[in-house]
Amino acid sequence: MTLQQGLAFGLVGLTVAAFIWGRFRYDLVAVGALVAGLAIGVIPAEDAFEGFANDVTVIIACALVVSAAFAKSGIVEMALKRVMPYLKTERSQVPVLTTAVTLLSMVTKNVGALAIMMPVALQVARRTGTPQSRLLMPMAFGAMAGGMVTLVGTSPNILVAEVRQDIVGQPFQMFDYAPVGLALTAAALAFLAFGYRLLPKDRTGALGLSAALSANAYLTEAHAPEDWPLEPTTITALSEAAGGEVKVMALIREGKRKARPRGNTVVRPGDTLLLKGGQEALEDFIDAARMKLVRGDRPVLLEEAKDEVHLVEAVIGADSPLTGQSVRQLDLYGQHGLNLLGVSRSGYELTQHLRTAKLQSGDVLLLQGSESNLPARLAELRLLPLAEREVRLGGARRKFLPAVVLAVAMVMVGFGVIPVSIAFFGAAVVIVALGGLKMREAYAALDGPLLVLIAALIPVSDAIQQTGGADLIASALRGLFEGIPPVVAVAGMMLASMAVTPFLNNAATVLVVAPIAATLAQQLGYRPDPFLMAVAVGAACDFLTPIGHQCNTMVMGPGGYKFSDYPKLGLPLSLLVLLIGPPTILLFWPM
Repeated sequence: MTLQQGLAFGLVGLTVAAFIWGRFRYDLVAVGALVAGLAIGVIPAEDAFEGFANDVTVIIACALVVSAAFAKSGIVEMALKRVMPYLKTERSQVPVLTTAVTLLSMVTKNVGALAIMMPVALQVARRTGTPQSRLLMPMAFGAMAGGMVTLVGTSPNILVAEVRQDIVGQPFQMFDYAPVGLALTAAALAFLAFGYRLLPKDRTGALGLSAALSANAYLTEAHAPEDWPLEPTTITALSEAAGGEVKVMALIREGKRKARPRGNTVVRPGDTLLLKGGQEALEDFIDAARMKLVRGDRPVLLEEAKDEVHLVEAVIGADSPLTGQSVRQLDLYGQHGLNLLGVSRSGYELTQHLRTAKLQSGDVLLLQGSESNLPARLAELRLLPLAEREVRLGGARRKFLPAVVLAVAMVMVGFGVIPVSIAFFGAAVVIVALGGLKMREAYAALDGPLLVLIAALIPVSDAIQQTGGADLIASALRGLFEGIPPVVAVAGMMLASMAVTPFLNNAATVLVVAPIAATLAQQLGYRPDPFLMAVAVGAACDFLTPIGHQCNTMVMGPGGYKFSDYPKLGLPLSLLVLLIGPPTILLFWPM
């Protein structure tokens, strides 16, 4: 062993130890390893920032932006809306929700797919009384399984493709993972459809701050335009079309108000409805009813302004000049550039026109205004902003834009027209340019710690390869793998990847293990592809702990899970992958 190899091994060893220790953040450990590698000379200065310009980092960043656009579009909720009323028990809820998140994770990053579907699952659990703990972990595991199917579904696939590029000069393409991934995903879905019974039913999930705020019941107004396409329609029909979670407090027609109208009341063009419900329920109602949101005291469309529009929830303070005033008296838009979209008041039900209702201290207002204008206006009006969360009421949704743009990008990649990095970068830019996502939202979608982790570890892992360390380890392992059946060798590599991932993070596992696996395959006279596939599958299937994969971490709090709950469902699923995975890999990627 040379001095440079020893230093490279020491650097990687200390980095792994720091990951396992868990005292410091993953991204901080990775950046520290990069600096240390530069200091001891195992990473050339000219390669220090290669990871930040690497295609891998670009693809993951753009996949996160596309996933955020899917979440905002509401297309998933729309697709599932007709199915939701039939999901009355966990026997139907688990397979449907798990299959939905699995399919979605095949075309967007699995973490983003789970983030899109979790609110849907929590809503179903709330409606039917199903324990959240029975739904969320199967969905997390399904998201990880579905991510194995395409290049962009999970970070390990992208990183393994990069290693193959370095080894054989050609990366794995968009759908090269599909044969193995689809087989393992089908097996995982079949198991999860009944295996969820291994999970506890008595777990109480932690209610996040965003979920707590979403419980606010807002009052807002929706107007049926003169060219309204749903005439004639009753109030009951409109409510049922939107899920029945919105209450019609009043109907206003030709200046006359009818409080608490009956369900058989026919709504006509020109009518205005005073609605009460949660933010998401109101949004679904207005969208399904094809009505227009009434913005405070005048129908102003701030979306046409040059500055980005922002929505904020704020509480009226005791010394606010709004106390005791109506929206009409205040002229909120004319005097302050703000539109009032909704009011939430505890203990009292408003039934009069919002513009004439007297505001009180403690009311929660849903306000719309230009992003640069809001902070000063909130301070001026002595309004206390609530914790920031996504609020979409009143904003235009581009339902089909992300799906269409992504489909075009994937088809172009599949036919080899453009590289995957260019395709997803272009998809992200087009989605933002056409209004599917604001720039502020695109920046917020980027997972900074993950991107820094990958970008910093790429040159660190390259140090093992460039100093000959990978060859040295592969030579040491060669004696263990020589003479054993190929299926056992592939299973051993998959098991090693699975065992390391809970402690390293799946991206770090691939960056450390994949070059060694490829070198070992070459020394044994095998093609590197089945070994690389084994590493990708092993790194993507961390079903045993809440810390190895972001999907597991995301559901731990809402599901009320303990560390020991994960192996209950994850261990048999891991054994199933180890049993089916190696022969499936060799079927499509022979030695």
